[in-house]
Amino acid sequence: MPAPAATNRPMTPLEWAMLLALSAVWGGSFFFNAVAVRELPVFTVVVSRVALAALILLAILRLRGERMPRGRPVWAAFFGMGLLNNAIPFSLIVWGQQHIASGAASILNASTPLFTVILAHLLTSDERMTGGKLAGVLIGFAGVAVMIGADALRDLGAHVVAQLACLAGAISYGFAGIYGRRFRAMGVSPMSTATGQVIASSLILLPLVAVVDRPWTLAAPSPAAILALIGLAAISTALAYVLYFRILATAGATNLVLVTFLIPASAILLGILFLDETLQPRQLAGMALIGLGLAAIDGRPWRAVRRRKGDSAA
Repeated sequence: MPAPAATNRPMTPLEWAMLLALSAVWGGSFFFNAVAVRELPVFTVVVSRVALAALILLAILRLRGERMPRGRPVWAAFFGMGLLNNAIPFSLIVWGQQHIASGAASILNASTPLFTVILAHLLTSDERMTGGKLAGVLIGFAGVAVMIGADALRDLGAHVVAQLACLAGAISYGFAGIYGRRFRAMGVSPMSTATGQVIASSLILLPLVAVVDRPWTLAAPSPAAILALIGLAAISTALAYVLYFRILATAGATNLVLVTFLIPASAILLGILFLDETLQPRQLAGMALIGLGLAAIDGRPWRAVRRRKGDSAA
């Protein structure tokens, strides 16, 4: 059985690179979603996303000569992860976004690291809360709020039930990050974990889409919508979850959910690069705060200050 990862530590350069890559592929999902939902209902998009990702990951496993693990405990864990990381938060956040602006929903979703820091402190022995880590989460959350802007902040306070639904989705993501740690202890590879989770998510969500969207009654989607679904499945889900579970196995749940701070920055940068959007001063300020928050959570600035004080005292 693999030894537990030393998760209460600064991330390595490779882990930071994977986290940045994960934020980029998840940031790209906003573009793919925008194209797909013009023609397809939300739950149809979500189920297509996870089901196509499951087929892609199964094909990759076969090409690599790997087999999915068997046994009731492993598959029970896959269904638990699929429920916490896809079915519950996807459904709650999608429902909430029908009633509140996407900017307000993004701010609420960016509270995931705050909940994860608290939950990891309560439920794990190796991801304890520190003053620097909590300060970093609060600074990063402030950065997301600044980046998204006052227009979204004005929406906070209205549609309380919808906001509570988005917050519940963020809490579910926090539980998922901690729950998913068990796969490394069970000896399940990140690729198999990603595959098992999206298979389980597909099976959980299929009855919902059949009842709510009745996709067999919909008109055939255009080539653009089909390509968007493929992008969502291949890039923003299949590739994303391979990165997700690899980071989770080595860096831990608290470090992993820092990606929710980076996703808005990634989405804005992709819009500037590919959609001719402009960068506003508040977005630069928000990115600076997010960077400061990430550095605080990583811990290096605090150690540098302590070393400098020690050198001065010496």
